[in-house]
Amino acid sequence: MKFLRYILFPFAIIYDVVTRIRNFCFNVGVFKETTFQIPVLVVGNLSVGGTGKTPQIEYLIRLLKDSYKTSVLSRGYGRKTKGFLLVNNSHTAEEVGDEPLQYDNKFSNIDVAVDANRVEGISSLINNQSPEVILLDDAFQHRKVKGSFYILLTKYNDLFTDDFLLPTGNLRESRSGAKRADVIVVTKCPEDLSQQAKQKLKNKLQKYNKQVFFTTISYDEKTSGSQNISIDDLKKYEVILVTGIANPKPMLSFLNQKVVNFKHLKFADHHHFSEKEIEMIKSEYEDLQSSKKIILTTEKDYVRLSNKIAEISYLGIQTAFLFDQEQQFNKIVTTHIQQNQRY
Repeated sequence: MKFLRYILFPFAIIYDVVTRIRNFCFNVGVFKETTFQIPVLVVGNLSVGGTGKTPQIEYLIRLLKDSYKTSVLSRGYGRKTKGFLLVNNSHTAEEVGDEPLQYDNKFSNIDVAVDANRVEGISSLINNQSPEVILLDDAFQHRKVKGSFYILLTKYNDLFTDDFLLPTGNLRESRSGAKRADVIVVTKCPEDLSQQAKQKLKNKLQKYNKQVFFTTISYDEKTSGSQNISIDDLKKYEVILVTGIANPKPMLSFLNQKVVNFKHLKFADHHHFSEKEIEMIKSEYEDLQSSKKIILTTEKDYVRLSNKIAEISYLGIQTAFLFDQEQQFNKIVTTHIQQNQRY
């Protein structure tokens, strides 16, 4: 695989030239960027998949929803519908995408919408829902919208500074795209990240002159769904673990640390499960001999599987800031919103 990526290096150079020209055209006004009169917070990354955008969006929802009328707009990756849709509890993941459905199921006092055309999507939300702040999910490269605040995510063990452009690497655009960020968040750090390791990471990012924050994944203390089992008791169960996310490694590592006995059934990111695959998962579960057994999945996968497998449970996650940076991050975000509210 690595050898193939090296062979494709010339295509990465072409890709770099094309994306640089595109960004230049937006920067100088050849291509139009649309701005809006309310705060539009953009969460995204420079690389493809697996940097923790969903828990970061959920963190912002929790931070803002009780003080501001908050909306979330996503393209609804992998959905089978087109155009603008305001998500409600009658929708399926196939209709609106898994992350938007997860947001809508989890938070009752926000509006969630999907639209591949972010300009039209934001306009529809403003005209029909009157939000005070909009969160744009995975839209760092969507230059047709000029966000008011950009949160750039990069993974602890896979910084964008160490990566290269597609198809040789995983970058969607040049590392110089980080200049558009207002803050950089290093995600999926170890809980015990040392000050020395923190400084090493900051040194790698210092050329971009952005405030850098460090977060880790915090898992729920018990499973949710068909069974509610504490993490400590989960080691007493036989577990079928089903994942269809970009990077399941943190979850595998967590379960291994907790000495949980599991069989991992791994699928591609945003995978649409066929009837045959659903029957295979059920069969694997039924073949387990223990009376204590569970089908476990991620929260994102749960919204795609819960209407197909009655016995399934999930382990939820949240973003947690390290080094007491939470209040500092919150203040930066809320101050920006206060200063950019519509008069």
